[in-house]
Amino acid sequence: MLCAAQALPAAKTLDVYFVDVEGGQATLVVSPSKQALLVDTGWPGLNTRDATRIAAAAKRAGVKQIDYLVVTHYHSDHVGGVPQLVAKLPVRTFVDHGESVEHGENEERLYNRYVKARETGQHLQVKPGDKIPMKGLDVTVLTSAGQNIASPLTGAGQPNPACATTKPIENDASENAQSVGILIQYGSFRMIDLGDLTWNKENELVCPVNKIGTVDLYLTTHHGMNISNSPAIVQALHPRVAVMNNGARKGGSPEAWQVVHTSPGLQDIWQVHYSMDGGKDHNSPEAMIANIYDKEDEANWLKVSADANGGITVYNSRNKFEKTYTK
Repeated sequence: MLCAAQALPAAKTLDVYFVDVEGGQATLVVSPSKQALLVDTGWPGLNTRDATRIAAAAKRAGVKQIDYLVVTHYHSDHVGGVPQLVAKLPVRTFVDHGESVEHGENEERLYNRYVKARETGQHLQVKPGDKIPMKGLDVTVLTSAGQNIASPLTGAGQPNPACATTKPIENDASENAQSVGILIQYGSFRMIDLGDLTWNKENELVCPVNKIGTVDLYLTTHHGMNISNSPAIVQALHPRVAVMNNGARKGGSPEAWQVVHTSPGLQDIWQVHYSMDGGKDHNSPEAMIANIYDKEDEANWLKVSADANGGITVYNSRNKFEKTYTK
Protein backbone atom coordinates (compact mmCIF):
# COMPACT_ATOMS: atom_id res chain seq x y z
CA MET A 1 0.00 0.00 0.00
CA LEU A 2 2.88 2.34 0.79
CA CYS A 3 4.44 1.67 -2.62
CA ALA A 4 1.11 2.30 -4.30
CA ALA A 5 0.73 5.61 -2.48
CA GLN A 6 4.23 6.68 -3.47
CA ALA A 7 3.45 5.86 -7.11
CA LEU A 8 0.43 8.18 -7.24
CA PRO A 9 1.07 11.28 -9.37
CA ALA A 10 1.23 14.63 -7.61
CA ALA A 11 -1.97 16.64 -7.73
CA LYS A 12 -1.98 19.10 -10.60
CA THR A 13 -1.80 22.75 -9.70
CA LEU A 14 -2.52 26.08 -11.28
CA ASP A 15 0.74 28.04 -11.08
CA VAL A 16 0.92 31.84 -11.07
CA TYR A 17 4.22 33.71 -11.34
CA PHE A 18 4.31 37.34 -10.26
CA VAL A 19 7.28 38.58 -12.26
CA ASP A 20 9.20 41.57 -10.92
CA VAL A 21 8.86 44.32 -13.53
CA GLU A 22 9.63 47.10 -11.07
CA GLY A 23 6.16 48.47 -10.39
CA GLY A 24 4.48 47.38 -13.62
CA GLN A 25 2.54 44.18 -14.15
CA ALA A 26 3.54 40.84 -15.64
CA THR A 27 1.55 37.95 -14.21
CA LEU A 28 2.11 34.54 -15.80
CA VAL A 29 -0.69 32.01 -15.28
CA VAL A 30 0.10 28.41 -16.19
CA SER A 31 -2.79 25.95 -16.22
CA PRO A 32 -2.45 22.28 -15.22
CA SER A 33 -2.61 21.51 -18.95
CA LYS A 34 0.44 23.79 -19.45
CA GLN A 35 -1.40 26.48 -21.35
CA ALA A 36 -0.04 29.93 -20.53
CA LEU A 37 -1.93 33.17 -20.00
CA LEU A 38 0.13 36.31 -19.42
CA VAL A 39 -1.42 39.47 -18.01
CA ASP A 40 0.62 42.48 -19.23
CA THR A 41 4.29 42.73 -20.12
CA GLY A 42 5.94 45.42 -18.04
CA TRP A 43 7.94 48.35 -19.35
CA PRO A 44 9.60 48.96 -22.74
CA GLY A 45 13.32 49.52 -23.26
CA LEU A 46 15.71 48.93 -20.37
CA ASN A 47 17.76 46.57 -22.54
CA THR A 48 14.71 44.21 -22.78
CA ARG A 49 14.80 43.75 -19.00
CA ASP A 50 11.14 42.91 -18.49
CA ALA A 51 10.71 40.71 -21.56
CA THR A 52 13.81 38.79 -20.46
CA ARG A 53 12.35 38.27 -16.98
CA ILE A 54 9.03 37.07 -18.40
CA ALA A 55 10.81 34.66 -20.74
CA ALA A 56 12.76 33.31 -17.78
CA ALA A 57 9.52 32.74 -15.86
CA ALA A 58 8.04 30.91 -18.83
CA LYS A 59 11.12 28.69 -18.99
CA ARG A 60 10.81 27.89 -15.27
CA ALA A 61 7.17 27.01 -15.84
CA GLY A 62 8.00 24.73 -18.75
CA VAL A 63 6.05 26.66 -21.38
CA LYS A 64 7.39 27.74 -24.76
CA GLN A 65 4.64 30.09 -25.88
CA ILE A 66 2.02 32.46 -24.51
CA ASP A 67 -1.39 31.18 -25.52
CA TYR A 68 -3.23 34.31 -24.39
CA LEU A 69 -1.71 37.71 -23.66
CA VAL A 70 -4.19 39.90 -21.80
CA VAL A 71 -3.30 43.58 -22.16
CA THR A 72 -5.33 45.23 -19.42
CA HIS A 73 -4.83 48.78 -20.73
CA TYR A 74 -2.44 50.93 -22.71
CA HIS A 75 -0.06 52.40 -20.16
CA SER A 76 3.66 51.95 -20.57
CA ASP A 77 4.17 49.76 -17.49
CA HIS A 78 1.59 47.26 -18.78
CA VAL A 79 1.74 47.26 -22.60
CA GLY A 80 5.17 48.78 -23.22
CA GLY A 81 7.04 45.47 -23.22
CA VAL A 82 4.88 43.74 -25.86
CA PRO A 83 7.16 44.32 -28.90
CA GLN A 84 10.18 43.01 -26.97
CA LEU A 85 8.24 40.02 -25.63
CA VAL A 86 7.06 38.80 -29.04
CA ALA A 87 10.70 38.82 -30.17
CA LYS A 88 11.45 36.29 -27.41
CA LEU A 89 8.25 34.21 -27.11
CA PRO A 90 5.47 33.47 -29.60
CA VAL A 91 2.10 34.90 -28.56
CA ARG A 92 -0.88 33.09 -30.07
CA THR A 93 -3.74 35.41 -29.11
CA PHE A 94 -3.71 39.04 -27.97
CA VAL A 95 -6.64 40.02 -25.71
CA ASP A 96 -7.55 43.69 -25.12
CA HIS A 97 -10.44 46.14 -24.68
CA GLY A 98 -10.22 47.79 -28.09
CA GLU A 99 -8.86 51.21 -29.02
CA SER A 100 -7.12 53.47 -26.52
CA VAL A 101 -9.03 56.40 -25.01
CA GLU A 102 -5.84 58.42 -24.58
CA HIS A 103 -4.65 60.48 -27.54
CA GLY A 104 -1.33 62.28 -27.62
CA GLU A 105 1.93 61.80 -29.44
CA ASN A 106 3.43 59.49 -26.82
CA GLU A 107 0.17 57.64 -26.16
CA GLU A 108 -0.46 56.98 -29.83
CA ARG A 109 3.12 55.84 -30.39
CA LEU A 110 2.78 53.35 -27.53
CA TYR A 111 -0.57 52.06 -28.81
CA ASN A 112 0.58 51.79 -32.43
CA ARG A 113 3.65 49.79 -31.43
CA TYR A 114 1.37 47.38 -29.60
CA VAL A 115 -0.97 47.07 -32.60
CA LYS A 116 1.99 46.29 -34.86
CA ALA A 117 3.21 43.58 -32.48
CA ARG A 118 -0.35 42.25 -32.22
CA GLU A 119 -0.26 41.43 -35.93
CA THR A 120 2.03 38.48 -35.14
CA GLY A 121 -0.91 36.55 -33.64
CA GLN A 122 -4.68 36.48 -33.42
CA HIS A 123 -6.68 39.28 -31.81
CA LEU A 124 -9.56 38.94 -29.34
CA GLN A 125 -11.36 42.11 -28.26
CA VAL A 126 -13.35 41.25 -25.15
CA LYS A 127 -16.37 42.63 -23.36
CA PRO A 128 -17.66 41.89 -19.85
CA GLY A 129 -19.06 38.38 -19.54
CA ASP A 130 -16.81 36.93 -22.25
CA LYS A 131 -14.71 33.84 -21.56
CA ILE A 132 -11.03 33.36 -22.42
CA PRO A 133 -10.91 29.69 -23.47
CA MET A 134 -8.07 28.31 -21.34
CA LYS A 135 -8.18 24.51 -21.15
CA GLY A 136 -9.04 23.34 -17.63
CA LEU A 137 -9.73 26.86 -16.33
CA ASP A 138 -12.73 29.18 -16.26
CA VAL A 139 -11.52 32.68 -17.13
CA THR A 140 -14.28 35.30 -17.07
CA VAL A 141 -13.91 38.89 -18.22
CA LEU A 142 -15.41 41.10 -15.50
CA THR A 143 -14.53 44.54 -16.88
CA SER A 144 -13.47 45.96 -20.22
CA ALA A 145 -13.60 49.36 -21.96
CA GLY A 146 -15.14 51.02 -18.91
CA GLN A 147 -18.00 48.51 -18.62
CA ASN A 148 -18.60 45.67 -16.16
CA ILE A 149 -20.67 42.50 -15.99
CA ALA A 150 -24.39 43.28 -16.08
CA SER A 151 -25.54 40.50 -13.75
CA PRO A 152 -24.02 38.76 -10.74
CA LEU A 153 -22.03 35.59 -11.34
CA THR A 154 -23.47 32.28 -10.14
CA GLY A 155 -23.66 32.29 -6.34
CA ALA A 156 -23.04 36.06 -6.08
CA GLY A 157 -25.49 38.97 -5.79
CA GLN A 158 -25.55 39.54 -2.04
CA PRO A 159 -25.98 43.11 -0.69
CA ASN A 160 -22.67 44.74 0.25
CA PRO A 161 -22.85 46.69 3.54
CA ALA A 162 -19.44 48.30 2.92
CA CYS A 163 -20.95 50.36 0.09
CA ALA A 164 -22.67 52.65 2.58
CA THR A 165 -19.37 53.95 3.94
CA THR A 166 -17.29 53.86 0.72
CA LYS A 167 -17.78 57.17 -1.03
CA PRO A 168 -16.97 57.83 -4.71
CA ILE A 169 -13.93 59.86 -5.68
CA GLU A 170 -13.27 61.99 -8.76
CA ASN A 171 -14.09 60.13 -11.96
CA ASP A 172 -11.14 58.71 -13.91
CA ALA A 173 -11.19 59.25 -17.69
CA SER A 174 -7.82 57.56 -18.29
CA GLU A 175 -6.92 54.12 -19.63
CA ASN A 176 -6.86 52.83 -16.05
CA ALA A 177 -10.67 52.87 -15.93
CA GLN A 178 -10.76 50.90 -19.21
CA SER A 179 -8.82 47.97 -17.72
CA VAL A 180 -9.65 44.41 -18.69
CA GLY A 181 -10.31 42.66 -15.39
CA ILE A 182 -10.53 38.88 -15.13
CA LEU A 183 -11.61 36.20 -12.68
CA ILE A 184 -9.68 32.91 -12.95
CA GLN A 185 -11.25 29.76 -11.51
CA TYR A 186 -9.68 26.32 -11.11
CA GLY A 187 -12.01 24.00 -9.30
CA SER A 188 -13.02 25.87 -6.15
CA PHE A 189 -9.98 28.20 -6.33
CA ARG A 190 -10.72 31.76 -7.47
CA MET A 191 -8.24 34.54 -8.29
CA ILE A 192 -8.95 38.10 -9.46
CA ASP A 193 -6.81 40.55 -11.45
CA LEU A 194 -8.43 43.89 -12.31
CA GLY A 195 -5.38 45.57 -13.84
CA ASP A 196 -5.33 49.26 -12.86
CA LEU A 197 -9.08 49.65 -12.47
CA THR A 198 -9.80 52.69 -10.31
CA TRP A 199 -12.01 53.26 -7.27
CA ASN A 200 -15.39 54.15 -8.82
CA LYS A 201 -15.20 51.38 -11.42
CA GLU A 202 -14.28 48.85 -8.72
CA ASN A 203 -17.33 49.90 -6.73
CA GLU A 204 -19.64 49.38 -9.72
CA LEU A 205 -18.72 45.69 -9.52
CA VAL A 206 -19.78 45.29 -5.89
CA CYS A 207 -22.32 48.02 -5.11
CA PRO A 208 -25.10 47.87 -4.17
CA VAL A 209 -24.71 44.10 -4.56
CA ASN A 210 -21.56 42.04 -4.96
CA LYS A 211 -21.61 40.74 -8.54
CA ILE A 212 -18.40 38.70 -8.15
CA GLY A 213 -18.60 36.77 -4.91
CA THR A 214 -15.53 35.92 -2.85
CA VAL A 215 -12.03 35.04 -4.00
CA ASP A 216 -9.15 33.09 -2.55
CA LEU A 217 -6.37 35.20 -4.05
CA TYR A 218 -6.55 38.95 -4.61
CA LEU A 219 -3.95 40.70 -6.73
CA THR A 220 -4.21 44.19 -5.30
CA THR A 221 -5.51 46.53 -7.97
CA HIS A 222 -3.31 49.25 -9.50
CA HIS A 223 -0.12 48.13 -7.71
CA GLY A 224 -1.71 48.79 -4.33
CA MET A 225 -2.45 52.48 -4.91
CA ASN A 226 -4.96 54.38 -2.80
CA ILE A 227 -7.07 55.49 -5.78
CA SER A 228 -7.97 51.81 -6.14
CA ASN A 229 -8.53 49.01 -3.58
CA SER A 230 -11.65 50.56 -2.09
CA PRO A 231 -12.96 49.06 1.15
CA ALA A 232 -16.17 48.13 -0.68
CA ILE A 233 -14.48 45.81 -3.16
CA VAL A 234 -11.85 44.39 -0.83
CA GLN A 235 -14.40 43.46 1.82
CA ALA A 236 -16.80 42.06 -0.78
CA LEU A 237 -14.09 39.85 -2.29
CA HIS A 238 -13.13 38.63 1.20
CA PRO A 239 -9.74 37.21 0.04
CA ARG A 240 -7.73 34.74 2.08
CA VAL A 241 -4.40 35.80 0.55
CA ALA A 242 -3.35 38.98 -1.27
CA VAL A 243 -0.37 39.69 -3.53
CA MET A 244 0.77 43.25 -4.20
CA ASN A 245 2.68 43.90 -7.44
CA ASN A 246 4.13 47.17 -6.25
CA GLY A 247 7.52 48.74 -6.84
CA ALA A 248 9.82 50.12 -4.18
CA ARG A 249 8.54 53.63 -4.82
CA LYS A 250 5.35 52.93 -6.76
CA GLY A 251 2.13 51.62 -5.27
CA GLY A 252 2.07 49.94 -1.90
CA SER A 253 0.45 53.03 -0.39
CA PRO A 254 -0.11 52.89 3.38
CA GLU A 255 -3.86 53.52 2.95
CA ALA A 256 -4.42 50.72 0.45
CA TRP A 257 -2.16 48.32 2.36
CA GLN A 258 -4.19 48.98 5.52
CA VAL A 259 -7.52 48.39 3.74
CA VAL A 260 -6.32 45.00 2.52
CA HIS A 261 -4.51 44.12 5.76
CA THR A 262 -7.64 44.70 7.87
CA SER A 263 -10.02 42.93 5.49
CA PRO A 264 -11.94 40.27 7.45
CA GLY A 265 -10.64 36.80 6.71
CA LEU A 266 -7.34 37.89 5.16
CA GLN A 267 -4.44 35.76 6.36
CA ASP A 268 -1.45 37.39 4.64
CA ILE A 269 -0.28 40.00 2.14
CA TRP A 270 2.70 39.07 -0.02
CA GLN A 271 4.57 41.86 -1.80
CA VAL A 272 6.78 41.96 -4.88
CA HIS A 273 8.68 44.90 -3.32
CA TYR A 274 9.16 46.49 0.06
CA SER A 275 7.25 49.78 -0.08
CA MET A 276 9.47 52.69 0.88
CA ASP A 277 6.37 54.80 1.60
CA GLY A 278 4.84 52.11 3.79
CA GLY A 279 7.61 51.93 6.37
CA LYS A 280 7.62 49.36 9.13
CA ASP A 281 3.90 49.71 9.91
CA HIS A 282 2.59 49.18 6.37
CA ASN A 283 4.72 46.41 4.94
CA SER A 284 4.44 42.67 5.39
CA PRO A 285 7.12 40.67 7.23
CA GLU A 286 10.32 40.51 5.16
CA ALA A 287 9.88 36.77 4.62
CA MET A 288 6.84 37.59 2.46
CA ILE A 289 8.48 40.31 0.34
CA ALA A 290 10.35 39.28 -2.80
CA ASN A 291 12.54 42.38 -3.14
CA ILE A 292 13.47 44.25 0.02
CA TYR A 293 15.98 46.84 -1.23
CA ASP A 294 15.43 50.02 -3.23
CA LYS A 295 17.27 48.93 -6.36
CA GLU A 296 16.32 47.46 -9.72
CA ASP A 297 18.56 44.45 -10.17
CA GLU A 298 17.21 41.91 -7.67
CA ALA A 299 14.46 40.52 -9.94
CA ASN A 300 13.05 38.19 -7.29
CA TRP A 301 9.57 36.81 -7.89
CA LEU A 302 6.63 35.21 -6.14
CA LYS A 303 4.91 32.01 -7.20
CA VAL A 304 1.46 30.83 -6.19
CA SER A 305 0.45 27.18 -6.67
CA ALA A 306 -3.25 26.43 -6.19
CA ASP A 307 -5.04 23.10 -6.20
CA ALA A 308 -8.59 22.47 -7.33
CA ASN A 309 -9.78 22.26 -3.71
CA GLY A 310 -8.66 25.83 -3.00
CA GLY A 311 -5.37 25.06 -1.30
CA ILE A 312 -2.71 27.73 -1.89
CA THR A 313 1.06 27.64 -1.54
CA VAL A 314 3.04 30.86 -1.97
CA TYR A 315 6.81 30.72 -2.65
CA ASN A 316 9.32 33.58 -2.40
CA SER A 317 12.30 33.14 -4.74
CA ARG A 318 14.49 35.50 -2.71
CA ASN A 319 14.66 33.41 0.46
CA LYS A 320 12.91 30.18 -0.62
CA PHE A 321 10.31 30.77 2.07
CA GLU A 322 6.91 29.25 1.35
CA LYS A 323 3.63 29.03 3.18
CA THR A 324 0.56 26.88 2.53
CA TYR A 325 -3.03 27.94 3.16
CA THR A 326 -5.72 25.26 3.33
CA LYS A 327 -9.37 25.98 2.64
